[in-house]
Amino acid sequence: MRDIPDLLDCLKRAPSILSRFVESIPEEKLELRRGDGFWTIAEHVSHLAAVQPMLLQRIGRFLKEVHPEFIPYLPGQGEEEPDTPARLEMTTALERFRTYRMRQLELLKGLDEKTWRRTGTHPEYEAYSLYILTRHILMHDHWHMYRMEELWLTRDAYLTRL
Repeated sequence: MRDIPDLLDCLKRAPSILSRFVESIPEEKLELRRGDGFWTIAEHVSHLAAVQPMLLQRIGRFLKEVHPEFIPYLPGQGEEEPDTPARLEMTTALERFRTYRMRQLELLKGLDEKTWRRTGTHPEYEAYSLYILTRHILMHDHWHMYRMEELWLTRDAYLTRL
């Protein structure tokens, strides 16, 4: 857990990195669907924005509850869940991402080691804690950003099929 300052710093920087990255992508590439089952770049950005309130809620539950139990969020699964994220206007999506990230960081700022070690139960993971959730948020951001770059720049023959 010695990397908590680094994690928080990276989480703080993610909205700027994402915004500048999206601004660099030609607009016609934002809506390009590279194949069946592929999200567009705009859908990845919209997803990142859409999940931030849920992640904020999870952080809050770790701070308020003793060993909270979580349910998985699985996009595209279940009868009421669409196959692709609802498409938000890019400026709106990026602002929502930034706003909720700052709220998350406000909750995480200045916590003691005992609080970082608080555990919960999540059926997808063998272990789950506030620390793991925080690291997971960062990895989730960067996974989607990598996928967006891949969808933008990778030639068809080399595109990862999920």
